[in-house]
Amino acid sequence: MTNKRYAEITGRSILYAILAIMALYYLLPLMLMITTSFRSMDEIRLGQLIAWPETWTAEAWRLAWSEAQIGARSERGLKPYFINSIIMVIPAVTISTVIGALNGYVLSFWKFKGANLFFGMMLFGCFLPFQAILLPQAMVLGKLGISGSIVGLIFTHVVYGIAFTTLFFRNYYVTIPGELIKAAQLDGAGFWRIFWRIILPLSTPILVVSVIWQFTQIWNDFLFGVSFSDPSSQPVTVGLNNLVNSSTGERRYNVDMAGAIIAALPTLAVYVIAGKYFVRGLTAGSVKG
Repeated sequence: MTNKRYAEITGRSILYAILAIMALYYLLPLMLMITTSFRSMDEIRLGQLIAWPETWTAEAWRLAWSEAQIGARSERGLKPYFINSIIMVIPAVTISTVIGALNGYVLSFWKFKGANLFFGMMLFGCFLPFQAILLPQAMVLGKLGISGSIVGLIFTHVVYGIAFTTLFFRNYYVTIPGELIKAAQLDGAGFWRIFWRIILPLSTPILVVSVIWQFTQIWNDFLFGVSFSDPSSQPVTVGLNNLVNSSTGERRYNVDMAGAIIAALPTLAVYVIAGKYFVRGLTAGSVKG
């Protein structure tokens, strides 16, 4: 009994040690970014990248946010790009999530002839690489007259995200007993009333999954942002790329690091606030396929 207990403690200690090393491995670059962003250029020139900053300064953050010259744009800093991303990501996440919820609801409880085939064809959208749709999407945006605008970016992300959100909601809704819907229908509830009064209140876990997934994908996207926008509608990922690559003279690593953290802060905040619901929502729809 003592030996078994000793082996259990030893095994658990080894597991925790391995996890701690892996966590340190992944957190070290982030810590280096944070300390460098608060370090002055005088310290960086001395090569003190690993050591703790001797003096902490937020000057690099101020420059990255509102003073750094980015490309040929008249406005300075990442602020206008950051605002563009917020204007783009909120409606894109909302619309794609709502459409995905409705699609999942119909494909689970209001099946029509060929519904399974329709769902299978929609899944192709999950596996199409971004590069494959650049040319046809550019033609569609041009025909609609929304090329090079934030509206065009919203439309692109909604179309590309519907396949994922439909998959999430459909796989979650098939775990809800069909008898619940039939009982509501016997009580006289219709399509929309069942959706708003019964289905939607039960959808909190998968709503969180969909919002986190879509928010992360859209906020971090660079390819669509650089392909379908003009200088006035570029998102923060494009602004960060231009900030790093358009610097003249001495490269200011502290400003680059501060800009990278500014661009990543919203996604980090979303994961910190709602991350615990992400795995719970994914596993909630994993029993039935």
